[in-house]
Amino acid sequence: MPRTPLLALTDIADAIDRIEHYTSGHSRAEFVADRLRRDAVERCIEIISEASRRLPGDLKARHPDIPWSEIAAIGNIFRHEYDEVSPVLVWEVVSLHLPALRMAVKSLMDDDLSHS
Repeated sequence: MPRTPLLALTDIADAIDRIEHYTSGHSRAEFVADRLRRDAVERCIEIISEASRRLPGDLKARHPDIPWSEIAAIGNIFRHEYDEVSPVLVWEVVSLHLPALRMAVKSLMDDDLSHS
């Protein structure tokens, strides 16, 4: 089945949901100490990164406040420079940046569904 922008947006939204499930009720210190939880969150961020690459530029342009190029790039860092990934930085990405991405993705999904 061909990957559509709506499927990529759904993949991003699902990965954000999983990250929120994995981190809810946990402190930064607990997250940093829990290798299994960190691995799960990092994998979800990789999915978000890859799915973001499948979104057309005109869709991303509707939310210029979202750092789309950085989202795409973080997956490469996790895959190729995994030894440089800081658990504290991952926590900051999750806690500071995912809420805005969630809102943008929801908006894009709502726009897409209303135009279908």
